[in-house]
Amino acid sequence: MTVTHTTPAPDPRLSLPLIALFKGVLYADQSHENWQNLLERQAAIADHVAVLGLELIVDEAEGYAFLRQQTDEDRETELPRLMARRQLSYPVSLLLALLRKKLAEHDAGGGELRLVLSREEIVDLVRLFLPDSANEAKLIDRVGMDINKAVEMGFLRRLRGQDNQFEVRRILKAYVDAQWLGELDARLGEYAEHAARD
Repeated sequence: MTVTHTTPAPDPRLSLPLIALFKGVLYADQSHENWQNLLERQAAIADHVAVLGLELIVDEAEGYAFLRQQTDEDRETELPRLMARRQLSYPVSLLLALLRKKLAEHDAGGGELRLVLSREEIVDLVRLFLPDSANEAKLIDRVGMDINKAVEMGFLRRLRGQDNQFEVRRILKAYVDAQWLGELDARLGEYAEHAARD
């Protein structure tokens, strides 16, 4: 015997922000309608994703929201991971740490809300912590690959029509928190030692 369940028609005001969240980070400045629907239906969306072992993280002040896997302590039953963990290479983790520090300095300066850096400025940030290289082109290519990875992960965004200009996305603050940033100087010392060894 086949049982057919009738499901109610989806509410796009709930479905569209949910779909956007499952695809990645939802930014207020990129999809105003989805952002408004998210804020208005935040509790319903949080309840919906909790069934899958996910947690809704919303930062209204910074204008972003994303889904995070609940920790094992948050659940009675262990569920398989839905959100994949990414193992970052040393150069990419170094780049993200330096961008996060630069974002903190930028915010402390109280100027422009957006932090935009050129490719050359990013290369200069990282240069001190990479092994000495006489080949400048090779260094730029190497950092360029790390920049592309940061773009792919959503921490940097290329400015439209300006391939060598990048906005540091504020979601980076959620991934590299204040406590981690407080330990950054020690980490940067380790990175400098790592570069010297290489």
